Amino acid sequence: MPRTPVEVRRSELVAAALRVIAARGIHAASTRAIVAEAGMSLASFHYAFESRDELIDRLIIDVLAREEKAIAPAQPEGKSLVELLTAALRGYAEHLRADPAHEQAMLELTQYALRTRPALAQELYDQYIRIVLSSLTLVTERTGIRWSVPLPTVARLLLVLSDGLTLNWLVTRDDAALDAAVVAAADAVAALAERDPEGSGG
Repeated sequence: MPRTPVEVRRSELVAAALRVIAARGIHAASTRAIVAEAGMSLASFHYAFESRDELIDRLIIDVLAREEKAIAPAQPEGKSLVELLTAALRGYAEHLRADPAHEQAMLELTQYALRTRPALAQELYDQYIRIVLSSLTLVTERTGIRWSVPLPTVARLLLVLSDGLTLNWLVTRDDAALDAAVVAAADAVAALAERDPEGSGG
């Protein structure tokens, strides 16, 4: 029987860990629980990862990559700042609704990191800021606007808003409220712009 490539094993174990954490919490995500969820042996786990912490690090990287793809502005030419911000937040909202387990697991992982690995929690939020800054930089260039506050401050505001949107929706599952909040959040952030050449691409 051919051996499963190590990268395939890693992906399957990461997916299994995500399911366990989302369903039962980080405290339940032991190595044994993860391999049982993945239908693998402990030997298979140690072939793919040196430790559970290494797997958790990989899980965070994978989830962040999906979120970055979700909020990246598509076809930004010819759209106003409000339109681009709304599209990015809607993209994130659709990502959240499509697989809430991802965000629920990330909330668990953030709390776990704050208690046991503070440097990991800081790195996680540094990556969130990097992702938001990257999208905001593109939006700024394409619309030609100037911000009344430093761009990193705008990025942090967007992150605060998305954190709130996430937790509120995970609790209420109110799609209409989420959609309305997305529009309001985009308007609030756009109000920090000093100039918005509506409908122009800069």
